[in-house]
Amino acid sequence: MGSVSDDRSKAPLAVFDLDNTLADTAHRQRFLERRPRDWDGFFSAAPQDPPLAEGIALVKESARECEIVYLTGRPERCRRDTLDWLAAQELPEGRVYMRRDADRRPARFTKLEILRRLARTREIRVLVDDDELVCEGARRAGFTVLRADWAAGSAELKVAQEREGRT
Repeated sequence: MGSVSDDRSKAPLAVFDLDNTLADTAHRQRFLERRPRDWDGFFSAAPQDPPLAEGIALVKESARECEIVYLTGRPERCRRDTLDWLAAQELPEGRVYMRRDADRRPARFTKLEILRRLARTREIRVLVDDDELVCEGARRAGFTVLRADWAAGSAELKVAQEREGRT
């Protein structure tokens, strides 16, 4: 009989985005409305993000059958704040995949690359993300996707995700 950790390593993965999926970024949109955009301000305000109840409930529910993985476009320099925020929300532990600090490719490329890498050795039960293009690309690649549409949309954030490869 295998140990719990053995069972866990065979469990399917549920992959969750952070910004506007689990964390409400509305209070920090003002940093993206400036020209030039204030990325340091935008990311340094992330620890104050309120949780999005729908996303939080979904992570906890998914953790019953799946191993949780967090896949974010946030840069690596935000790792400590991100881990602290996840812990403060009492979310299940899971590996956190972040963008390299200098990587400016759109999220639909960076996230799909990581999803494909994970899928080589594990079943991915679902990807939950708010970014339309990430969801579309993942669906086309054969992944099951749930679009997180419970946060208020932001045109500035969409431009940041797609054109500037920042989040």
